[in-house]
Order: sequence, then structure tokens, then C-alpha cells
Amino acid sequence: MKLGKTKCSKDDHKRGDEPAVLEMEDLDKKAMRLAGMLEPDTISLASVTAVTTNVSNKRSKPDIKMEPSSGRPVDYQISITVIEARQLIGLNMDPVVCVEVGDDKKYTSMKESTNCPYYNEYFVFDFHVPPDVMFDKIIKLSVIHSKNLLRSGTLVGTFKMDVGTVYSQPEHQFYHKWAVLSDPDDITAGCKGYVKCDIAVVGKGDNIKTPHKANETDEDDIEGNLLLPEGIPAERQWARFYVKIHRAEGLPKMNTSIMANVKKAFIGENRDLVDPYVQVQFSGQKGKTSVQKSSYEPIWNEQVIFTELFPPLCKRIKVQIRDSDKVNDVAIGTHFVDLRKISNDGDKGFLPTLGPAWVNMYGSTRQYTLMDEHQDLNDGLGEGVSFRARLLISVAVEILDTTSPEIICSTDVQVEPVSNISESATGKMEEFFLFGSFLEATMIDRKIGDKPISFEITIGNYGNHIDGVSKSSSVKKKKKEDENQEEENELIQNSSEDEADEDADLTSVSSTPPMKPFITDRNYFHLPYFEKKPCVYIKSWWQDQRRRLYNSNMMDKIADKLEEGLNDVQEIIKTEKAFPERRLRGALEELTIGCSRYVTLANKDVNLAGRTKLDRERLKSCMREMDSMGQQAKQIRTQVKKNTVKEKLKLAQNFLQRLRFLADEPQHSIPDVFIWMMSNNKRIAYARIPSKDILFSVVDEETGKDCGKVKAVFLKLPGKKGFGPAGWTVQAKLELYLWLGLNKSRKDFLNGLPNGFEEIRATKTGHGLPPVTLVYDMKQVFQLRAHMYQARSLFAADSSGLSDPFARVFFSSQSQVTEVLNETLCPTWDQLLVFDDVELFGEATELRDDPPIIVVEFYDQDTVGKAEFIGRTFAKPTIKMCDEPYGPPRFPPQLEYYQIYRGNSIAGELLAAFELLQIPFDAEEIRRALIAVHDFAVPQIKVGPGGRADLPPLEGPTDSERGPILPVPLGIRPVLSRYRIEVLFWGLRDLKRINLAQVDRPRVDIECAGRGVQSVLIQNYKKNPNFSTLVKWFEVDLPENELLHPPLNIRVVDCRAFGRYILVGSHAVSTLRHFIYSPPDKSCNNWASAAKLMNGYMVLTNGCSQARSSPSFSSRTFSRPAGDISVNLEAEPPIRKMDTVVKLDAMSDAVVKVDMNEDESDKEKKKKKKKKKGGVEEEEETDERVLDWWSKYFASIETLKENLRSQEAAQAEAEEREDLEIAAEAAEIRPDDLHLKGSKMRERFKEKKSSKQKRSHAADSSEKRPPKARVDELVVYNKELESEYGNFEDWLHTFNLYRGKAGDDDEHALDDDRIVGRFKGSLCMYKVPLSQEITRETGYDPNMGMFQSIPHNDPIHVLVRVYVVRATDLHPADINGKADPYIAIKLGKSEIKDKENYISKQLNPVFGKSFDIEATFPMESMLTVSVYDWDLVGTDDLIGETKIDLENRFYSKFRATCGIASNYSMHGYNIWRDPMKPSQILAKLCKEGKIDGPHYGPGGKVKVANRIFTGPTEIEDENGLKKQTEEHLALSVLNHWEEIPRVGCKLVPEHVETRPLLNPDKPGIEQGRLEMWVDMFPMDMPAPGPAIDTSPRKPKRYELRVIIWNTDEVILEDDDYFTGEKSSDIFVRGWLKGQQEDKQDTDVHYHSLTGEGNFNWRFVFPFDYLVAEEKIVISKKESMFSWDETEYKIPARLTMQVWDADHFSADDFLGAIELDLNRFPRGAKTAKQCNLDMIRNEQELPTISIFKQKRVKGWWPFVARDENDEMELTGKVEAELHLVTAEEAEKSPVGLGRNEPDPLEKPNRPDTSLMWFLGPLKSLRYFIWHNYRWLILKALGLILLLLMLGLFLYSIPGYLVKKILGA
Repeated sequence: MKLGKTKCSKDDHKRGDEPAVLEMEDLDKKAMRLAGMLEPDTISLASVTAVTTNVSNKRSKPDIKMEPSSGRPVDYQISITVIEARQLIGLNMDPVVCVEVGDDKKYTSMKESTNCPYYNEYFVFDFHVPPDVMFDKIIKLSVIHSKNLLRSGTLVGTFKMDVGTVYSQPEHQFYHKWAVLSDPDDITAGCKGYVKCDIAVVGKGDNIKTPHKANETDEDDIEGNLLLPEGIPAERQWARFYVKIHRAEGLPKMNTSIMANVKKAFIGENRDLVDPYVQVQFSGQKGKTSVQKSSYEPIWNEQVIFTELFPPLCKRIKVQIRDSDKVNDVAIGTHFVDLRKISNDGDKGFLPTLGPAWVNMYGSTRQYTLMDEHQDLNDGLGEGVSFRARLLISVAVEILDTTSPEIICSTDVQVEPVSNISESATGKMEEFFLFGSFLEATMIDRKIGDKPISFEITIGNYGNHIDGVSKSSSVKKKKKEDENQEEENELIQNSSEDEADEDADLTSVSSTPPMKPFITDRNYFHLPYFEKKPCVYIKSWWQDQRRRLYNSNMMDKIADKLEEGLNDVQEIIKTEKAFPERRLRGALEELTIGCSRYVTLANKDVNLAGRTKLDRERLKSCMREMDSMGQQAKQIRTQVKKNTVKEKLKLAQNFLQRLRFLADEPQHSIPDVFIWMMSNNKRIAYARIPSKDILFSVVDEETGKDCGKVKAVFLKLPGKKGFGPAGWTVQAKLELYLWLGLNKSRKDFLNGLPNGFEEIRATKTGHGLPPVTLVYDMKQVFQLRAHMYQARSLFAADSSGLSDPFARVFFSSQSQVTEVLNETLCPTWDQLLVFDDVELFGEATELRDDPPIIVVEFYDQDTVGKAEFIGRTFAKPTIKMCDEPYGPPRFPPQLEYYQIYRGNSIAGELLAAFELLQIPFDAEEIRRALIAVHDFAVPQIKVGPGGRADLPPLEGPTDSERGPILPVPLGIRPVLSRYRIEVLFWGLRDLKRINLAQVDRPRVDIECAGRGVQSVLIQNYKKNPNFSTLVKWFEVDLPENELLHPPLNIRVVDCRAFGRYILVGSHAVSTLRHFIYSPPDKSCNNWASAAKLMNGYMVLTNGCSQARSSPSFSSRTFSRPAGDISVNLEAEPPIRKMDTVVKLDAMSDAVVKVDMNEDESDKEKKKKKKKKKGGVEEEEETDERVLDWWSKYFASIETLKENLRSQEAAQAEAEEREDLEIAAEAAEIRPDDLHLKGSKMRERFKEKKSSKQKRSHAADSSEKRPPKARVDELVVYNKELESEYGNFEDWLHTFNLYRGKAGDDDEHALDDDRIVGRFKGSLCMYKVPLSQEITRETGYDPNMGMFQSIPHNDPIHVLVRVYVVRATDLHPADINGKADPYIAIKLGKSEIKDKENYISKQLNPVFGKSFDIEATFPMESMLTVSVYDWDLVGTDDLIGETKIDLENRFYSKFRATCGIASNYSMHGYNIWRDPMKPSQILAKLCKEGKIDGPHYGPGGKVKVANRIFTGPTEIEDENGLKKQTEEHLALSVLNHWEEIPRVGCKLVPEHVETRPLLNPDKPGIEQGRLEMWVDMFPMDMPAPGPAIDTSPRKPKRYELRVIIWNTDEVILEDDDYFTGEKSSDIFVRGWLKGQQEDKQDTDVHYHSLTGEGNFNWRFVFPFDYLVAEEKIVISKKESMFSWDETEYKIPARLTMQVWDADHFSADDFLGAIELDLNRFPRGAKTAKQCNLDMIRNEQELPTISIFKQKRVKGWWPFVARDENDEMELTGKVEAELHLVTAEEAEKSPVGLGRNEPDPLEKPNRPDTSLMWFLGPLKSLRYFIWHNYRWLILKALGLILLLLMLGLFLYSIPGYLVKKILGA
């Protein structure tokens, strides 16, 4: 970061028409690597400019960070809440949910006979593993049916997802989502049910925002809330994943040669010493290939097949080559296939596909040892330090059609053989050539400096002479090449014997000759590579897949450019320079150009042969992505304005991430290059360089970024040795030149080297050979001046919490040291180090553009032992050649900040400048040079007057005390001004013991830039830790430029007897910008009081001015630059209606009462609104008597949730709008792509919209609910109050005092342990002299300086009242996965432990308690609220605690003593808590702020300052009488206090805050949350009333009476023995969820042949119910051994089932219905109208609540699932539900069944329902008559007819005779 003038890089030195690459000042070019993806604001102001600004093309950038961060274990906590399951497939099951993470299993309890169990159980898994291992672990949820101690139960279904998927979610969590269960043994089955759960993964330092856990309304919309990441379809299909393993080569020995020799002696054959097989792991399953016995080049040709849902929720396939061994198998190498990189989910995407391609595996070094210390590397943890093998694999995915009959149903892993693939499938073999030259080797660690050292370069196994492959196999390998076998064979053998062919063919020279190092200084050595630079070269054969690397290189280069631009923009924003938007536009322009260039280049190779499917698809998708990215960048560029820079910067950072993701090539080709430092044939330290970075191409964009360039490479220790302190020291620093390309295009491999060398080859004959040494005969002599000004925020290396730092500067092979400054973390050395006669080789012009880098290391001097390493930084000098003038703009150089690193963590920053000045030659040297280069062109030697006289003069040492130390010269050191710094000394807190002695008489010393001030001595720290004199000041000279201000040091010393002082602790305020006071603006009409501090603190008048009207005074406002604070002072119209002023915040209802303009239209509006919202006018005003504090709390939580919802919706809408804009503009740009793009966009929007509609549905449903009763609300903060109000540091700041060494952990986790106390005070600095107006203000106290009207700090007695509402998500403390929490409160000496009121087995306990403690500030001001776990035996364990600094709250102008309610009432649940009434508070505030008012006027108006507020003027007392009052008016002012000019600020409202609980044993990981609030009342005021009653609501006792009248159409289960008749013996069973034990059955209606049953039977279910939470409360012992009862809360659901009774076998389950008593469909009037739709369309139908209706009667359907999981109707029941309270139940009792009292009459059942053997005749009659009645009737009719006919025939003759005879 250059400060001050803009530099121009090359104007004074014209070089042809080359453009100046260095624009925009030498801005910070450091990558986001440094910031580690931090927010722009968190990167410190330092920059790495000098290093990373790359002017010429001869050098590439060094990597700044040293230590490998992967592979180091970290703490993780996975918390999973299993809430409930629904729609489980199966009849009448007893489900248990098993939660597995990796190998840990936990089970929920078992719920009996239900398909929709409710658990609400919380599980926590703790891990301490490296991130990669963590994210590959699988989370598996499975539901098991009827598991018990003896049997494992049957699996219903499972759901799998890897931890990484959860971690990549927003907030690292899924909240209240439904996991879809599928059956792994039957993939045709479809969904097996849903489990609703929350899953969160917390790493160290992540804080998880949990949505508020109050009365959850059940999200019944399962489909809309599936547990799936964004963009994955709800219906996932089954797919087969084929991983084909073809063959491997280059395996290392995995056995000792001794064993081999023994074998050879016995068997007489020589075998390869490895027995490899491949193991593939995916989504928790493993598959293995066969073992190929003793082969370095095994051929498997097998495929491992996984069956898994697609898209899978597991990201990586792990492919591992293992060595089979009798004892234990070990990994040889591991490769991860990331499915996201080998597929694309867009509409033109492709399924995962890979290869066939070779993947390279890296791991530990290749020599075999029995105990390999780097074995982890072979398992894929950490960066591999050596090539292990390469494996030919391919991956394919096929989506299964589960309907086809011949499909295999199970998902077990299968292994099958596959056919061999041809040689050429992976590309044509080509000969590659790798050349390297070592220009410099310095900073070699002194431990290895005594033996000769050589460097070895390897690529794959080529060049590896120590532990490469045995010869036999390398010959075998070449035999596979079909063409020119013979020649090749010979060649290989030759190359292994290191001698040249006649053909002058290459021998590989892979290591430099050993050399003995020279001493640089006491820590480091260097190798004498002066004129002679050793070279190495290696010839190797690989499949030619360079296109893949070229593709990556092109994208990487675009990404690097973009990254550089974005870092510049961040730097500009941070240093508040002008025009960040211009730089951002530039960066986006570059991105657009880069993208279009990429597309044109990539177009050329769309149809090249030798491609795998992935190559083709990837190229297409990369081109599409890059094209659209270019368009979007163009589009965004037009929208970059000054005010949108920050958001557009975020979008650009997304581009960057996308580019980096695209650039990562999943199919490897050429292995990476390793550079090893060897000493004594042992490998010491290494560097790994990706081969793509040094790969050559004729096209510039495709060339690797380090190809043919000089790169500074730092060697590090391998594996775990490189962790921690060992990893911070450089093992060696190399200046290295590398070139890799095809052998045939090797003619330009030396082009990038600095000119001026001649090549020396190994043999005189070969001209084609590359050189073995380069000899430079051109050298330039320079003088380096290092201006070391100061360092700040260094790492504390001593136990005192300070360091004794000195800096060591390395340049080329020289080093120098600054002086040691004792006991400081912010040393100002102000020292110039001069390096004379630095010799650099190469041409002058090249050196000018590209000097080598300077390394600066910082150490802490210790009296005994070695100096301890603090950190390191890199810099590049500004260069002056001898023909250039020493003057502006480049000279003298500006001081810059350089970031200091220690490992990966930042350890401070250095302010320095470096210049490199060429020393002119004298004539003698010129003559010599000409003789030396007689066959060269004459070098450009600029002749100066000779010698050193020409350099700018050095001033001698000025300071006599410092001896011969040169100070930084005047032009470079900053310009100083006179500042006055005022210090407010308030007090010291929580000082710990020092050397076992108490601190008794402490004093504070403040020091800045060598000046300082001391506080008065505190005479007795125990009695009063506050200072008696509050304000002191001192004057000091500081740089004009605020960014260069030195830190201010605060030290606390304890004064002991005999004049001894002991340092207690110290604090460095690294930036004073917050405390700069800027005088107010004259033009502002009320200027004296509008003055402000930088971050909006005002130290005049009321100690602060904050004219912010936003309801949340979030900490963001602090970092605002001075210009943003609006002080609203326009003259107002005399009267202003309130509704124009009131800003509504969370409590939208609160306005209704404030805003009482007697305006009819308003009232009408309100009425209309109400009507609209509820659909009906509010029927009932809620009865005041039933309202309590909890009603208020729950109403507030509803509001909180609605606000969050509306915020989400608004955000989504804004996103959509932006997307549409971008889409529209993109459409204008490319009309031809429109239809494709448009359709894609439309689809995206459809998806987004559908999810939004779901969201809005949820919101609507909340609107549709009956209108909310008018309840006064409070504010629920889902974080600590401090974060909402900037830590209450409005005028009193807290500085932590540190002591002891800083932790070496990456994240400085142990900083909290180093805190030894806190200093409270403040600072204010301003330039002197200050204008007179301020000091003339009335009541100005000169002793207080800028800190006017600050309260006195004498001890004060306070009553502290702590309300603890409840805790959520506590970390389980007992083995059973639960805890028995209770509250403990500690303040000073007093401690309250509420042990007897512990809550049994609860992780979400509701405490609802208040505690009163008396305290005296300042002695007792830190309140600790802890949650302990009660144990019957042993001590209680701490679950977590939270600490609150009460003093800052007490004195804050935000008035955090007692929250201000939204309404004033004198009685009831919303009674005013504060002993002072609103009018008194208002009067006091006006008096303190010197404001005119309050003036109460007629008609409900009040005037304060120049604002007018309105409000009601009447109040009801307990008896309902109305009285006149001003309190409402006063309160409406207090609620809008932030609008008062000058002194206004948001006053703390009545609230509940949510504080995270932390446990010192598990730093940084939340152990749960506590909802609470604190009220404080000074004891010298009137005493407050009794505490509000927040005790948990007692559940209300109810009785549910269910009368089962009849059933109908129940399916018939039994066949009759005799007649085969279908019938059922029906009975109905019912219970309330959670109370399966007291299930009740009706009697049996035997032998129903129609499915009709008559019962007239009554069930009676007593239960306890919490109305507010809509939950039933059950208390029961968990098991026989439980000590006490546990309370459960479960939803109120009634289950009714219909069964068929069997005498001898188990009863058969026929069907069931579950009614949620709060929302269930109204029963049908008749059996006919009752059908399945009542259940299917439950969401659409109107629902009723038994708690409102009290009595309901109707028909409901019974359902069960058939074989195809379809719902079917299995019967109907006519039931009557009657809900009565316990009192009513006592008054009118009823009997169970049909018993007294109030008996029901007997049902009228047909007689056959008795058994047939009791009345055989009856039943026979029934059987025969019932079935054959028509037959019988017909038969009877027929018989009658026949009878009549017979009779007729019988009687007719007689009759005839009679007639005839006339008788």
C-alpha cells in the first residue's frame, strides 16, 4: 500500500513502447489466499505490495504463506435433532430412529404402534479430526421397526448425506427439514417415509444462528421442506455409479528387501515387492478389487458398482491403492474424485463421467520403512511429499429405470470384470523435457548446514535415483510402447547408466552436485552459487494431455488477474482512497476480455481427438460458463457506482470462486514436480510445484504462470514435521528457474533466464545437450538500503505478554540485524540498514524491473537460548540504476506496510521501505569486463564519475546514545504534527494474581511514540479499583497520515514495596483512528454540539452523539467513515404529526397505541386493515386476566419470526430483480443466445419462485390464522444485547490486558487464557491547538477536557435482578444423551446455585426464574450466569456459561438498566417495571442532555427539543377508572429518542436477549443458548416493585371424552369356517400421542358382515396441556432405574385405530386415523360423505380446533397403506369429541365405556353378533336366511304355487264329479 503520492513505474526509464503494467499505485496485490476468504474489513492494513507486484515477466510471485493448513485436526461438533417421523410405511409399527455419523451410532427412544412418532430428541457428536476427514464422514438416519435388546429390528428406510454437504449450507445447517427415507435393499420401493430433523455442523469459531425455537408451528408442507441442498430435485432417482479400475504403474516397494532376498534364496525368483488392490469408498460403502500379487504394474480391469440415489448427497469417491499384507493392509496412495467437478447440473449439463484417465497419487517418500511417520499422507491427509503411483480409472453413472423387471433390487456393492482398454485411449505417449536451474540457494537451516547439500528434482518416478522404481519394471514399462521398442529400451538402460548415446541423446541429470554451504549468519547458511548456476534436466514419457492443463492455466490466469484487481479494490476501500469503483470496473473489464479470449482459444480445440467424454463436456460447459461470466461481468461493470462498490465486489468474488472451481482439472496428466534438498543421501525438505504451472505452450495464455520464470521457492519439512513451529522456519530459499514442455519444442527453454550467461555442457561433443551449469559473466553491484521504521501488533513471545523484538533482513546471500528493543509489541526501530556490494547476476535492465525479493524475519531475543521466531514477511526493493536521477516520483521511496506471517496466521505488520541503488563501475572494472566478454556483445555499462560518491549521501548517526545506528533519513520518515491525546482513566477490573501475589496498588502507564502519561496510583485495589483522577493528557508528535500512526500501548504495573514494579499486563491499541476527534462543521447551525468522533462517538455534552434512527444499533455503524453521520438539524414546521416521524421497528403493533391522532380516516383505515388481515373483525378481545408474561413473550417471538420471514422474502425478491435485470441486459447483448438463456433463466426463476411461493404460503397461512389478540410485546434479540448496541462502549471502552505467550495455534485460540484483567477508560486525540469555541461552551470543565458530563466513578450500590427465561440446545452432559440443568449465578462474592430446582432430563429447559443480587460497582461488575448439570453422585458438570459486564450497561447512554416497555400500564401482565415513571425518565434525560423540554401541551402533544410527539392521555387503573396522565406521551418520546437531535440514541427496549453458552474446555464452540435479561436499579433510588412473575406456565388439566358411536364399511378380514363367509370382529382402540400406555379399547362387535359396528362406548383421556405452545405435557420415568420423572412436551394428537379381534392369534390391524387436536378436518355429516379426501387434502380443507370448539361430532375415515404404499380407505368411524377442563370434569363426571355416571345406552346389535355355538338355530337362521333369503322366498313361492297346483289337481276331479253329478 503506497501512501501519499501516486507512483509511476517506468516513465523515467523508457523502454520502447512497452505498456506500463504497474497501474493504480503499487497497490496490494495479495491474493484472497492471505485473507483466507475473510471479509474485506478484517484484513489488516498491511499489504504485500512490494512482493507481489509483478512488473516484468522474468520472475513469478512467491507464495506468502508457508505452512500447510490441511491435515491438522480441528474440533467439530455435529448436532442433530430428530423431531418426528411421518408416513412411515408399514402397519402398526414401533419405530426407533438411529443416527449415525461416521462410526458413532445413537438411538432415539422407541414409540409404540404409530406411523408418525414424535421424538424431539437432540444428539451431539464431537470430533477432533482434519477437515477433509470430517467432511467425508457420512451422516446416516435410519428408521428401525421394533428394535429391542434381543433383536435388531427391521430396517424401514435410510437417508445418507455427507457432513460436507451440511457444512456448505448457509449457516452450516439444515433447520426443520424432512429427510426422505429409501430402502437400500429394495430400490423399486419408492419413499418409505419422512424424518423431520435439524442438522448443524459447527467448526471452531463458527457461530450458528438458530431460528427461534419458540412455539414451532408444525411445517406440514413436507414436500416444500425436504432435507436437500438448494437445486437438487425432490424426486431423486436411483443410479448406478461405475468406478472402473484398469491398471496402475510406478508403485513403490512395500516390503523390505531382506525378506525378498530370503524368498529369492528359497524360491529362486525375483518378485516385485508389493501386493496391491484398490479400495473404493462412496457414501458409506466400500468395494474392493482383487489383489494382484507382487506387481509394480498391476492390471485389474475390474469395476466397482455402487447403487445410490442421484444426485447423490455425498460429494467424493475415495479411491485408494492398498498393499495387501497378512498383518495389516496399508494405503499406498489415495485419490478423491469430486463428483461436482466431473458433472454439471445445468440444463445442458452432463452426468458424472471421468476418463479413462490416469490419476496421480502422492504421499510419503518412497523408501519403505516399517513405521512410516508420514503414513497419513498416503491416506490423503495433508500435502503429499512424493509421487507414489498412478492409477488408470474411469467413472460413469447410469440412471436406473426402477420399473424394469430385471433390475437388481439391493444396493450392495458389486465388483465385476471389464474389458481391457487400448493403450491410446488415454492419449499418445510423448517425450517431455523438464529443465531447472538453481540461481541461488540461501537461508538453509543451520541444523543441516554442516554436510554437503544437493538438490534433486523429480517428475513422477523420473529423476528419482534413491527410491524410484526398480529397473526391471521400468524396462517392462517401455516394452508396452508399440513403435521403436528396441531403440527405447536401449535408451532407458543408457539413461539409467548415465552416459550419452552416439545420437547425443539426453541423459537425465536430476540432481545438482553436492556442495558445502557457507555461513550467512548464526541461523542460516547459503550455497556458493555465485557465477556458476547448476542446472538439472529430466526426460520423461507421459500421455500427451497438455490441453487439460492449458485449459486450467487459461482460467487460472484470468482468475489471478481478477483476484489482483479485487484485492486492489479492497485495499482502496480500506485505506479510503478515491475511486475504488474505477479499479473494480477495470477488473471486470479485464475479466470480460479474458473470458472472450478464453472462448476463442478454447473454440480451436473443440474437436480434437484423444479426448474422454469428460474432456469434451467439460470444455463445452467451461466455454458456456466463461461466456456467461463475461456477459455478466460486462453487465455488472455498467452498474458499478460509488455506492454499489461493496455489493458488486461481492458478486465479483463469486466470479472468482467460480473461476477457481472451474480451473481445477479433475483428470490429471503430468504429475507434479518435487524439489528435494538432500543431505547425506537423506531427504530433508521439499517443495511441490504443480506441473501445470511450469508447462510451456506457444500460446501465451496457456503457458503455466511459472514457466520459464525465476521463482522464489521456500522448502518445507514433510508431513506432520511441518506443523507448528518447525513449519515456520524456512528450511531453504531457492531462486529457481523451471521449464517443462515437449522434447520437440524445447528450443526456447532457456529464454526466460536472466541474460548474460554462457552454457557449460556435460560433454564437449554434444551440442544438442542442455547445459549442466550456467556461468554468468555479467554482474551488477548494488547497495541495498533497508529503512526499518517500525512494526506493530507483533506476536507476544515472552511470558510477560510482550516481546523483545529485532528484525533480520536477508538479501541475496547477506543478512543484517536491527537493534533489539526490549518489552514491546510495537517496536519503532527507526533504523537504516545498508548492504554494501550486493552482487546480482544478469543484465541491468532486467534487474531493474525484477529485483530478487527481500526476506525480513522477526525474532524475540531471549537472554538464554536461541532467539524465538516471531514471523516473516517479503518485500521487493525500489531500484535506481546509475543513469537515473535520485528524485521524485520514485525516490525517496515511501514507507509501506507489509503483513507479517507466522505459519498461516498473521503475526503483525512492518512499516518499512527498501531501495536498491546501483553502484557505478570505475574504468578499471570496465576494462576487465570487456576482456572477459570478448566474444559477447559489449555489455551496457553506464559509466558514472566512479565509485560510491554518486549515491545519495547517507546521514551519519544522529543520536549519540544509540551509537553507530543510522536513523531512517528525513525524506522517507513521515511528516509529523503535534497531537494532544487525552486519556480517561476509569478503573481496572478482574486483575489476576501475578506470581501468586494479589495485585494491590496498580497503576496504568500510557505510551505512544515515546511520550506518555501515568495514571494515579490505586491505593487499595480490593476496596476500590477505580481511579481518583479521571482525565490526563499528553502531547506527542505523530505522522500527518493517519494510517501511519503508531500504536498506543497501555500497560498496567503493580507497585510493590521498596519501589519495585511488576508488569501485570499490557494492551496495544493498534489503530487510533477510532479515537480521533474532528472539530465540528461551522456551517451546521448548532455546531458546537454536532461534533463527533470518527466512529460516531461524541465526547462533548452527553458523552456521545449518535443520530441514528435505525432500531438496531448494530456494531456495523462503528466502522463508518466520518462523513456518514447525519445530524438532522433542519428547522421544522411548528407541529409535526407523529406518524411522519415514527419509525416502526419490530413491534408493528406498538404503533397503534402511540399514534393516536384523532383522525377519523385513520381509524377507518385501521378497521379495514384488521378486516383484511383476519378475514373477520376480531371476535373476542382477549381476556386481560388470562394474559401473562408468557403471552407477551410468545407474541413477540411470532413477530420476530414474521420479520425474519419478510426479510427473507424481500431479499429473495431483490435477488430475483437483479437476476432479471442481468438476464435482460445479457439478452440485449447476444440476441442469438436469447432463447437458450431465456429458457434457462425462466426455469431458474420457476424454481426460485416455487420455493418462494412455498415460503409465501407459509406466510399466508400465518396471516390466515384467526387474528392475533392485541398483546403488548417486547423485543426478542436472537443474539446478545451487546452486539446490538456496540458492546455498550459508547463512551467507556474496555481494553483487555494480556500477559503470557500467545498460543501457537492457527486461530490464536488461547488468547482468552492470556487475559489477565481489563482496563476501562477511553481516549481522545486531536491536533493542537483546538479552536476556542468549544472551551467557551457553558459549563465546560477544563479538568475533564473532551470528556464533559461523564458520571463520577465512586462506588455505587445496585440491585441486580436477573431473569432467566429458558435454555435451548444444551450440550448433553449425561451418558443417556440428556442433561439435568440448573442455573447458577455469580456476581463478585455472592453466588446463587438453584440446585434443588433442577429440571430432569431436558436439553431445552424452561426455567422462568428471577434472581435478585445486591452488588457494588465497580468491585463487582462481571455477572456470570452458568448452566450446570445436576448429578446424583459426584460433582455437577458445567454445561456452559455466559458473562455480562454490568458496569458498561449501567453507565451506557443507551440506558440498559431497565428496558423501556412499548406501553405504559399500572397493573396486569404489562405492569411498568422501572421505579421511575416515563415522565421522570424523560425529564432526567432532557436535563442531562441540556435539551429544552419536555413541554406537555393540550390535545395529547409533547414538545422535546424541536420535535413534537403525540399520544393518548388517559390511563385505566385496576378498578377500570380512567385518569389523566402524561406517561403515555413521555413514553412515546422515549421510544423514539433516537430522533432527538444531538443527544438522541436508541434506548434499550423491554427485551429478552439470547446469549451463547460457552465452556472453557471447548473454546469457541457454542454449548447451547440462554434466553434472559437483566434489570439494574440503583439503591439510592426508590425501590423497584416485586419481580415480574415469569414462572413457567403450569399446564392446564383437561379431559378429552371420545364417544365411539358407530363404524361403517370396515373391511372384512375373517373367513368363516363353514360358509367361507367374510366378516370382522370389530373393535376400536384410541389413545393420545405419548400416552400409549393408557390406550383404551371398546368392546368387540362380533361378526359384523357388513363392516357396520355399533358401540356407544366412551373413552376418557385426562391430559395436561400448554395452551401457548400447543403441546401436551407428560411426566414419566424413563426407565425403572430413573431417579425422577422426566417431562416431555409433545403435540396434542388423538389416534384412533380399528382392529379385528382374534381369539387365538394376534389381533389384526385394519386402519387408523390421527387427529391433531389443534387442526383437524371437520367430521362428515353422514357416512356417505366421509371419504379419503378428508385426509389426502388435509391442507386445503378448513380445520377446527377442539380447544376452541369444545364439542365435535362427525364421521372420519380410517386408512391404511396397501402393498404399493397407496392409501386406502379401510373403514369409517362416527365419533364425538368433547373437551372439558378438569374443574368441569369434576362437576359432571362420566363413566368409562358404558358405565355410570352418565351411562350410554346399549348398542342395538344384530343377534348374530353372538357366537354361533351359543345359539346355533339363530345363527343358522341368520346364515341361511341372510344369504339365501331370495332363493328361499322364491322356493317358497314356487312351493306354494306347486302346492296350489297340486291341491288344484288333487281336488279338481272330485269337484268336477260333484259339479257333473250336480251334487
